[in-house]
Amino acid sequence: MQNEHELTPAELKRKENFDKIRADLEERGYKCTELLINLVFANVFSFILFVPVAIISVLLFVFVNRSKDMIDMILGTSPLWYFVLVIALIALIVIHELVHGATWALFTGDGFKSIEFGFIKKYLTPYCTCKVALPKKAYILGALMPLILLGIIPLIISIATGSFGLMWIAIIMVVSAAGDILIVGKILAYKTDASDILYFDHPTDAGGIIFEK
Repeated sequence: MQNEHELTPAELKRKENFDKIRADLEERGYKCTELLINLVFANVFSFILFVPVAIISVLLFVFVNRSKDMIDMILGTSPLWYFVLVIALIALIVIHELVHGATWALFTGDGFKSIEFGFIKKYLTPYCTCKVALPKKAYILGALMPLILLGIIPLIISIATGSFGLMWIAIIMVVSAAGDILIVGKILAYKTDASDILYFDHPTDAGGIIFEK
């Protein structure tokens, strides 16, 4: 694994169950490939991603709202509103994982029974994982849905409506999806000629596992 941390009882149980699935699939001739990301690198990547996302967003905000009183939009919002936005941001970190789970649950066959949530203390990282195999498109959709619903769409709305505070919340939510972007990038970059492919979320680490034959 690329991200060593002390496993919780729930993670140990999930790993034990997945090891049985892996052993069964490998016995049936499937080749296993782990596509993991390093959480430290993901955090660094999020800071790198912040710069272009913030610059592009601010430029678009200024361009779209150039006919309005920019100073009033930036400074006219009450301090209470920004306090509310900070609280909302904390809530959105949790909602981010719920969106992963809700999207994947649509494709599991048994809804949220195959979805688990947790928190990696070492990396201060909440997570959501799916315990069953998913189609490639479903896995990618679930991975990117928080980016779309909590980041991109609110960012577009904030620029269109001239909401300066919402724009920064949206930027942060885009950046918070850095790990998801890296995982999807690895999956899309992985090339195979296999006709039978199963996509699993890793039971205890950040990334996916592909079984193919």
